[in-house]
Amino acid sequence: MPNARRGEVWLVDLGLAAKTRPALIASVPFLDHERAVYLVLPHTTAVRGTRFEVTLDLRWLERGAFDAQGIRNVPGAVLVRRLGALTDEQMQQIEAAIRRVFGME
Repeated sequence: MPNARRGEVWLVDLGLAAKTRPALIASVPFLDHERAVYLVLPHTTAVRGTRFEVTLDLRWLERGAFDAQGIRNVPGAVLVRRLGALTDEQMQQIEAAIRRVFGME
């Protein structure tokens, strides 16, 4: 199983229309006795400009946004390969969108 870390973007098989898509790992590391699942935010190129989307300029990723409304848990088996990682500042933008989704901001 891959060792994905918070802030990394991975190509993930989300089972949507038989294709993979980039997704951001947003979860903290799990312990040995915890479920081995990752909390991910999918990346979309169909940007709607909502308050839950975070558009980042990443040279290694097609223009689009990470959508906090699409948060889901996935097992490590669906992580295909690592594409890159976000900076701390970029992760702060993601965290703010997650707080908005859950009404914590």
